[in-house]
Amino acid sequence: MSTQSPEVTGSRAPEDEAPDPPLVLIGGAAVLAVVAWAALGKHSFERVSTAALGWVLSNFAWLFVTAADVFLVLCLVIAVSRFGRIRLGADGDQPEFGNLAWIAMMFSAGMGIGLMFYGVGEPLQHFVTPPPGSGVSAGSPAAARTALEYSFFHWTLHPWAIYGMSGLALAYAGFRKGRGNRLSSAFVPLLGEERAAGWPGRVIDLLAVFATVFGTATSLGLGALQVAKGLNITTGAKDSTALELVIIAALSAAFVLSAFSGLHKGVKWLSTLNIALAACLMVFVFLLGPTVFVLNAIPSATGGYLSDLITMATRTGAFTDSAWLGAWTVFYWAWWLSWAPFVGTFIARISRGRTIREFLVGVLLVPSGATVVWFCVMGGSALRLDMTGTADMAGTVKEGAEASLFALLDTLPLATLTSWIAMALVMTYFITSADSASLVMGSLTSRGALHPRTWLVVVWGVLMAAVAAVLLVAGGLKSLQSATILVALPFVLVMLALCGSLLSELREDPGAGPARHHALHGLRDALRTMVGDAMTGQAPVRHHRLRRVAESARERGDEGPR
Repeated sequence: MSTQSPEVTGSRAPEDEAPDPPLVLIGGAAVLAVVAWAALGKHSFERVSTAALGWVLSNFAWLFVTAADVFLVLCLVIAVSRFGRIRLGADGDQPEFGNLAWIAMMFSAGMGIGLMFYGVGEPLQHFVTPPPGSGVSAGSPAAARTALEYSFFHWTLHPWAIYGMSGLALAYAGFRKGRGNRLSSAFVPLLGEERAAGWPGRVIDLLAVFATVFGTATSLGLGALQVAKGLNITTGAKDSTALELVIIAALSAAFVLSAFSGLHKGVKWLSTLNIALAACLMVFVFLLGPTVFVLNAIPSATGGYLSDLITMATRTGAFTDSAWLGAWTVFYWAWWLSWAPFVGTFIARISRGRTIREFLVGVLLVPSGATVVWFCVMGGSALRLDMTGTADMAGTVKEGAEASLFALLDTLPLATLTSWIAMALVMTYFITSADSASLVMGSLTSRGALHPRTWLVVVWGVLMAAVAAVLLVAGGLKSLQSATILVALPFVLVMLALCGSLLSELREDPGAGPARHHALHGLRDALRTMVGDAMTGQAPVRHHRLRRVAESARERGDEGPR
C-alpha cells in the first residue's frame, strides 16, 4: 500500500453560507428560556440548579475526571505513534504560519480572562485551605508548593489536552478531509455523511453551541467580577451587582460595534497587544517582586506537579470532599470542555499544514509552559509576600479571587497604573473572547460558514452576555460554576465519541505509513502455533511451523524475529 495520502478532495468549508434556521431557532430559544427563567424565577432557578449540581457531582464526577485523563493519554499516544506523521492538509501542504506566529497566537488562546482572574487567587485559596487529602498545614511552605501544583494541574496539561483533541479532530476533518467547519463534520466516520449533515449532526452542533454559550458566559462573568473589584479598589466605586451589569452592558456594546464595523480582522492585532501587556505586567511583578523565590519555585513546583500528577489526576469523590471537587477540579474540567469547540476551532484554523505530532506537542507544551511561568510569577509572588509577612495576601481570599490580583499589585510601585492595565487587559479579553466565540457559534449554526452573517454573530454575542448577566444576578460565581458543569455533562460524551471517530479515521489514513506492530503480530502467530502443537501433541514439528510462520510474515513485509 502506498504511504502517500491522497490530496484532499472533499469540499472546503463554505465561505458565506446562510444560517441554518432550525439550529438558530432552537438554540436561541433554549438560551432565551434559561435567561428568562434565571431572571424571573431566581429562587426556583437557584434551587433546581443546586439540586442538579449535587446530583451530577454525586454520580458523574468520575466521568469528568476519567474523560480528562483519557484526553491527555490520547494526546501523548497519538503524538508518539505513527499517526503523528499525518499532515493536517494535503501531503504537500506547508504550515500556513511560521513557528513564532503560531506559538504567539496559541499563547493568546491560553492567556485569557481566566488566568487574570485565577492567576493570583487560586494559589492563595489553596494556600489558605489546602485541598483535602494533601496532608499539608494551611499557610506552610508545603501548602505553598501544593497550591502551585494544583494550579498547574487545573491549568496546564489536562485542559490543553482537551483543546488538543477537539482541535485535532476539527483540523483533520476540515483540512485533511475537506468536510467543513462544523463539529459534526468530524463525526462522519460514526454517523455517515447523510446523518452527520442531518439531525444527528445538528444535535451535536447544538450541544457545542450550548457548551460555548455557557462556558464563555462564565468567562465573561468572571471578567465583570474582576473589573468591578478593580474599579472599587482604584476609584472607590461601590462593588455591586449593578456595577457588574453595567460593565457587561458596556463591554457587550463594544463587542457589537466591533462586529458591525468589520473590525474582527483587528482581533489578531488586539490579541497580540494583550499578550504584550500581559507579558509586561508579569515581567514587572517578576523584577519588582520576590525574583529569586520565583526562579526557585518554577523547577520545584513543576517537579512536584509532575511527581504527583497521577494521584491528582485520579482523585474522585470516593475519598475526597465532593464539594471541593465540584468547586475546583470538576468545575475546571467542565469549563475546559465547554470551551473546547471555541478554542479547538481557533487552534485548528491556525494549524493547517502541520503534522499531527507538531500540532499536539505544540498545543500541549507551549501554553502549558507559559501558564507555569505565569502562576509562579503572579501566584508565587503573592505566596512569598504572605509567608514573609510583607503583606497579608491570605486575607484577600475572604474578598474573593477577583481581589487577589489587585492586592498583589498594591504591594508594588505604580499600583494604580498597573491596576488600570490589568483592568484594561480583562476588558479587551472580554471583547475578543465574545467576538471569537460568537463567530464560532455563528459558524456552527450556518452550516460551517467561515464568514457567518454579522447579525447572527451579534445575536449570539448578546445572548452570551445575557447569560453572564442573569447568572451573576442569580447567584454570582457559584451559579456560573453550576451552569458550566451542568451543560458540560452531555458534551463530555460528545467529546469522547469525537475521539473514537478520529481514531477510526487515523487508522485508515495511508499518510501514517505502515503499522509498527508487525513483530507483535508475528509473535502472536507463533504463540498460537505453539499452543496448537501442545494441544495436539505435535511438539516435534513446532520449530518447523514457527519457521514457516516467520517466513510468511517476512514475505508479507512483517518484521518478525530474526
